[in-house]
Amino acid sequence: MSKVAVVFWSGTGNTEAMAEKVAEGAKTAGAEVSVFTASEFEAAKLDEFDAVAFGCPSMGAEQLEEDEFEPMFAECEGKLNGKKIALFGSYGWGDGEWMRSWEETCQGGGAVLACDSVICNGAPDAEAQEQCVALGKALA
Repeated sequence: MSKVAVVFWSGTGNTEAMAEKVAEGAKTAGAEVSVFTASEFEAAKLDEFDAVAFGCPSMGAEQLEEDEFEPMFAECEGKLNGKKIALFGSYGWGDGEWMRSWEETCQGGGAVLACDSVICNGAPDAEAQEQCVALGKALA
């Protein structure tokens, strides 16, 4: 059984709702799933999991949330080489540039993106929820 971590930061609850669907998808596919907020997770925990889904909304000028999520993720970056991961998050404006930058950072660190990232504008609609479940299954 694969062990999957879902690590997220959410300000309004949109990304949290996505995280719940990602966890549901991974569980459906038979994985053992642990869900963490950004402040509960640290790079040392990466070794305990076969795959990790990272979720963060777009903030400010299309960037990751910088008080809790970004510092935690920066610590993890050096340990992503060969790690199976997936990314998700919601945004309020822009065109998803933050997600493209984030994917490049992960790939530059040698991470293996298990599937296409999932982004949605505002609260996840039915389609975005289905995509989150599929993302979780792809990680498992």
